[in-house]
Amino acid sequence: MDPINPGPEEYGQDGDGPAPRQRPPRESLTADFGQHAPALARTVQLVSGDFLLTVNPVDGSEIEPCPPAERPARPVKMGEAERAEVARAARPPVPPGPVQPTLPLLTRQDEREKLVRLLARGRSVRLTGPAGSGRTRLLDIVAGDCADLAPDGVVRLNGHRRSADDLLHDLFYAVHNAPLHRPDRDELVDCVREIGAVVVLDDLEFGGAALDELLDATPECAFLFGVTPDVPEPSADAGIEEVPLSHLDRAAGLDLLEHAVGRSLTEDESNWAGDLWFESEGLPLRFVQAGALLRQRDRLRAGTDAVDEYGVFEDVWPSVLPSEPAEGDEVPLPSLGEAAAPAPLLASRLSASARATLRFAVALGGEVPHQAHLPALVGDTHADAALGELAACGLVSPVGSRYRLAAGVPAQLEAAGYADEAEAQARAAAQHYAWWAGHPSVTPERVCAEADAVLAALAVLSPLTSATTEGESSTAVQLARAAAPAFAAGLHWSAWERALRAGAEAARLAGDVAEQAYFHHELGIHALCVGQLDRSRAELEASIGLRGALADKRGTVAGRRALALVADRSGVPMALTPTAGDEVPEARYEESASPPRGVPTAFPELQPPADTALVINRSVPPSSPRPAKAGGGLKSLARRNLVAAGAGALLVAVLGTVVTLGATSENDAGTPSEKVGVDPSASQGIDDGSLGADRAAEEGDGDTGEATSRPTDPGPDGTLGTADDPTPTPTESREPSDGPSGTTKPDDPTQTSQPPTSSKPPTSSKPPTSKPPTSQPPTSQPPTSQPPTSEPPVTSEPPPPSTSDTASGPTSSAPAETDSSASAPQSSGVGTPGSPETVI
Repeated sequence: MDPINPGPEEYGQDGDGPAPRQRPPRESLTADFGQHAPALARTVQLVSGDFLLTVNPVDGSEIEPCPPAERPARPVKMGEAERAEVARAARPPVPPGPVQPTLPLLTRQDEREKLVRLLARGRSVRLTGPAGSGRTRLLDIVAGDCADLAPDGVVRLNGHRRSADDLLHDLFYAVHNAPLHRPDRDELVDCVREIGAVVVLDDLEFGGAALDELLDATPECAFLFGVTPDVPEPSADAGIEEVPLSHLDRAAGLDLLEHAVGRSLTEDESNWAGDLWFESEGLPLRFVQAGALLRQRDRLRAGTDAVDEYGVFEDVWPSVLPSEPAEGDEVPLPSLGEAAAPAPLLASRLSASARATLRFAVALGGEVPHQAHLPALVGDTHADAALGELAACGLVSPVGSRYRLAAGVPAQLEAAGYADEAEAQARAAAQHYAWWAGHPSVTPERVCAEADAVLAALAVLSPLTSATTEGESSTAVQLARAAAPAFAAGLHWSAWERALRAGAEAARLAGDVAEQAYFHHELGIHALCVGQLDRSRAELEASIGLRGALADKRGTVAGRRALALVADRSGVPMALTPTAGDEVPEARYEESASPPRGVPTAFPELQPPADTALVINRSVPPSSPRPAKAGGGLKSLARRNLVAAGAGALLVAVLGTVVTLGATSENDAGTPSEKVGVDPSASQGIDDGSLGADRAAEEGDGDTGEATSRPTDPGPDGTLGTADDPTPTPTESREPSDGPSGTTKPDDPTQTSQPPTSSKPPTSSKPPTSKPPTSQPPTSQPPTSQPPTSEPPVTSEPPPPSTSDTASGPTSSAPAETDSSASAPQSSGVGTPGSPETVI
């Protein structure tokens, strides 16, 4: 065959001559050599109860009430073919390599018949036996015998590290077709209550009240539990039958060993097997491992030439067999100690890939990585065959859809030195899983199937995480960040929570504040979905505080939205006191951003004027003095939050513009706009029809001892006076100034840097003639409830001027009978309303 010019019979061509070779376009030749666009992040949208959850691995998950159009219909049950496909996917994969012979089930016929009889009557049974007693093998056979007993068939579940709530959801998904839908508790109970099946549940880890909860939620199911003797017993009212699993007798042990070896035993081997039966108390697992030892001994006795006649394994067997005895040399039987703890001896005769796989399994707490990951972890393209070697030797056993090291094997391998580099092995596995779990082509279901190994790597690395290089995240943080969204999208929420907690601890140890905020946000979302409102509120508030310190506006908004849902569900309103980095609730403008280090948690009471959206921070009463120190305005602004600072700056600009325009305007006493003061009254509210402004002074107001706050025209230095500044009233004898600012003449001998004041109260309702006409709303100062304070008596020399921290400038609340010149402000530089710099 010509690969360049294929014939017509090769590609279905009808022509007699060779087809011309088609030259591919230049773009297709160079497409693979260019830089590919980065893959999009995997974003999954699912329904959890009555919430619509969007799992976003970049910015954090978002949650909102599910719209009616997005609500899924009531889940329906799958057919028999669909259930069979789900059951097949839940079984562990067949190890690659030669097919291993199926060992018979010996001396278990009585237990088998009793279990089937109880399940046929609808009774739940608990099969108790130690690890390695053949419990899983017996459950497989009983499950096949009960295939036609229930309308929903047989459901196989695994309880390894699963709670009662996890098992209820597993049962729900094994029977119902509900993709991307996680029902709430009430809907879940309604659905599983209608399931009628024989549930075979191996490796159950709880009993007591949790087991009662599982049984009460599934009254139409008959359970067959496989447990070890150390699992808590069920309650007395559970009504569960107990069936113990006995050990093998001597004859059954020898028979099982012959089936494992594939030949009859010699007399020496029979005696050796008898000693092994006495030492192992008849556990079937020990005879399976002993059969593997005898098979390896047969290979050693035959020699490498007999094993590999054609040289296929020429490069493998020298590394597999530590010693190569000559043909005919006798290889002694393993000692009784080696037969009782055979894992190190069995491992020493396996391939290098199998031994490397065992090191990874020991580092991961007994979890064996899936065979598809072994080539990348071990560095050998044929390393997936290592799982077949381990399964044939009895070093691994199936647990659900995965494999784990068999009972007793981890301790034996650790004693042999397989855990010397456990941290390095766990770190290498974590780096591989972080890349794999975060790849968009990997489905969440595949990540959930590898959840035990991923969580085991996190459990090893999280306590070992330390501060990393600036800008570099730790391996544990990267793995948790990649795996947690996949667990959430795959509806494996117990693994989601464990990954988030491990990631939060690793981020805390690494000092990564941004990642801490992400994990706390996700923990709050998870708690909200499962109905734990108090924990959700605590996690979300912690996340909002951390993101506020980082000035992460998008993350803060997402957190506050979720917190609003928590407040709505719990009936407890959100806290009125802002936390670190929070936005003041009354602020409604875009400039209200948090400072880089957050704002203080203790805020003074904020009360905005009725007809303005500005928020003014009143941290010091108007009567409190402010040191007349240059640059004091900048320091005070540095101490305030940005909301008050921005409002004060805007207010200064507005007042400066108003004063500048008023200096050149005509002082018309009859202007209607001048009958309303610019400061809101402390005694008036926003709902009394006054719009937050002072009423005009009426006849007899001066006899009440209360003065109304009024701004005056700027003095010679460009500053604003207080309400008690001597703007001449119609009853005063002082003549108004001819200058544009309305002050006295410069040649007046009594003129000082402050405008003269008047000790007489106003006796007319006419507004001051020097007040500039304006239509601006009153925005000078928030209302205050401070009572009027008395001022010192009038003296020949004016006392030191007082200042105020208010953004709108000082005001005076002194009675009109006293001299108010002591409260006249003095220019303090930047931040003083009406200063020359501000007006310009």
